[in-house]
Amino acid sequence: MIKAAEIVHSGTSILFVTLDSLRWDVAQSALAEGLTPGLAGLLPTGGWERRHTPGSFTLPAHMAFFHGFLPKLPQPTQPPRLWECRPPAFKTVPPETFVFEAPSLLKGLRMHGYRTICVGGVTYFSRQTPLGHVLPDLFDEDHWRTEFCSPERDSARHQVDHALELAETHRSRPLLLFVNISATHVPHGHYLGDSTDTWQSQHAALAYADPHLSRLITTLTSTQRWLIIVCADHGDAFGDDGYHGRGIAHPSVMTVPFTAMVRS
Repeated sequence: MIKAAEIVHSGTSILFVTLDSLRWDVAQSALAEGLTPGLAGLLPTGGWERRHTPGSFTLPAHMAFFHGFLPKLPQPTQPPRLWECRPPAFKTVPPETFVFEAPSLLKGLRMHGYRTICVGGVTYFSRQTPLGHVLPDLFDEDHWRTEFCSPERDSARHQVDHALELAETHRSRPLLLFVNISATHVPHGHYLGDSTDTWQSQHAALAYADPHLSRLITTLTSTQRWLIIVCADHGDAFGDDGYHGRGIAHPSVMTVPFTAMVRS
């Protein structure tokens, strides 16, 4: 069990990665086929946890995440949450849970000396539209460039390079470093030399992103202790039961891979 209260009070930095739109079955298949060796070496015994996301597309899922609501296990009984806003007096919170006295997790961490940094990926983090300001505005600082976005075939490399530079710059203080990996978000057909986005091309996109994710995690944890959280914000339908896309309550969209670990 991860004791998030102890982690935050000790000033341990937090890396939170979302693999945008990554389906649970794609993540599992890539792991089983040996296409994600970097992640395989980092994931706990048993690999990815199968979880249900609180949002069916990027905006609501991340708003939930940044306010303390991570994907839940598909079962009636849940383990203690990593963190939550101080609840009403009648509710008991397990001692392992970090309780923050603020309306959002990011503000709560800031009260404990953390600097919150966003390395965006998809355009919800781009500030290119009015709506594209909503998520970045939650952070102390945010970073987005066109080469971080999914049309760029080498987006994960650019994002990880930048995230590592930021981590080194702020090495002297605890961080919440958030990275939204866009490679697994459409368009990803280019990883198979096609203009069509499919289950198979998302599979290839994850295989492309794997060594960069591995490099991010192993570099950060080579000298410091970090809490690492990696999950998808939602999945994507590629013709499942006739459905396509996101923003729909279909199992292909609502079922996501998740893992959390403490590494040093």
